[in-house]
Amino acid sequence: MKPVFAKAVVMGPLALAIPSISFGQAFGLPELSRETRACLDCHRSDNPSIYQQWGSSKHYRANVGCYECHAAAEGEPDAFPHEGFIIATIVSPKDCGRCHTRETKEFADSHHSKGARIIGSLDNTLAEVVEGNRGLVTPGFPEGVAASVVLGCWQCHGSQVKVLPGGKLDPATWPNTGIGRINPDGSEGSCAACHSRHAFSSYQARHPDNCGKCHMGPDHPQLEIYYESKHGVAFRAYKDKLNMDSAKWIVGEDYSHAPTCATCHMSATRNQPITHDVGMRISWNNRPAISMRPEESDRKLGLPGAAVSWEKRRAAMKDVCTSCHQTQWVDNFYIQYDALIELYHQKFARPGQELYNLAKPLLKPVEFTNKLDFVWYELWHHEGRRARHGASMMGPDFTHWHGTYEIAKHFYTKFVPELEKLIADNRESTDSTRRAAAEKLGQKLEAVLNDPNHRWYLDRMDPAEKERRRQQMEEFQKRYGK
Repeated sequence: MKPVFAKAVVMGPLALAIPSISFGQAFGLPELSRETRACLDCHRSDNPSIYQQWGSSKHYRANVGCYECHAAAEGEPDAFPHEGFIIATIVSPKDCGRCHTRETKEFADSHHSKGARIIGSLDNTLAEVVEGNRGLVTPGFPEGVAASVVLGCWQCHGSQVKVLPGGKLDPATWPNTGIGRINPDGSEGSCAACHSRHAFSSYQARHPDNCGKCHMGPDHPQLEIYYESKHGVAFRAYKDKLNMDSAKWIVGEDYSHAPTCATCHMSATRNQPITHDVGMRISWNNRPAISMRPEESDRKLGLPGAAVSWEKRRAAMKDVCTSCHQTQWVDNFYIQYDALIELYHQKFARPGQELYNLAKPLLKPVEFTNKLDFVWYELWHHEGRRARHGASMMGPDFTHWHGTYEIAKHFYTKFVPELEKLIADNRESTDSTRRAAAEKLGQKLEAVLNDPNHRWYLDRMDPAEKERRRQQMEEFQKRYGK
């Protein structure tokens, strides 16, 4: 356990105190501690940018310096002697929690802090095995680890930081500011993932680009969706008017021209305080193949959010929305959003999942050695997420062209043909198990394609619907010409 510091300012310069005493919530100190002054003697010249960043921070103005964050107790896993002091390189959420108690608790209860639990998942298998090898050999990984994981997955999700003798940190696991980093003191997460060292700027934490370090790319392009949306357009036009370095920063009071990611998911409104649990205003978890309610995913991770219904979370988000939008606008948006989720579930996700599971007995047993593995994975993990996230954040191009269009194109031109090939190749198999699996898969595929959602593919569209569409096309051509 790292030492904690006495709250009473009558002690003069900050000194180590009784370990059972802690700050609670943040406050200022009367002057810089002797220990921090000693740190600054070197770091002012050795690391001038760090010194300048810290000098512009609220920590500096509160006389909280190097030692107050980096101090360690002898015997801690990552503690080491340095210039007459015992310190640790990593400042963990447990350390930040000595002053920022409420924020740390909310963060610990969030999905963000559990990000490193991706280790061992399907995504990690791709990066470790399919993309990578064991070429990066370090003291902590004598049998090697994939550089694709170290420099890819772990830099956003976090990894378990391994400590070498003398308190040094294994180079495969440090540097790392992944949001769910597993720290030597047992805590999960990295506050510096969002509050970058050493300025800890509110402006930077509230800027959409701060979230975009991780929330971007083919499988979760929230940053790109935001910049496409009306919210992002307004942000670019008015970011100089958003007062993003305000201490209070309440939407509708301190700014009104545009929201950022922080506005909607974390920051204060006139009716609710800041939260560091970014799931508390989300009413769908769109990460899995089939979207789930957030309380269900919290329950799977053993988080206290399991007791908070999606309806309550949606009401919290609506409170943010109504700072700028009328109630009917907000209510109608959620009707649209829910409809897109149901379309994706009904037409592609549920039947696709069933068909893929039925196809597994006909596939090579090692995952991602089959074309169908990649096709299905990208249908839900890339295209399905893009459509759902696009709808959730009002990005029409990501909802349609990068989303539902890509899902449909690959469902009908890759997924279905690959299933048909598996059925044809195995219906006459000498292996009765494979014949039975092919027959079962064939029956399911026929049922799916004859569903009203897919009949068009077999040229079996309802005649009345076909006629309506013909008339619409005629009217369009008369209006605009062929």
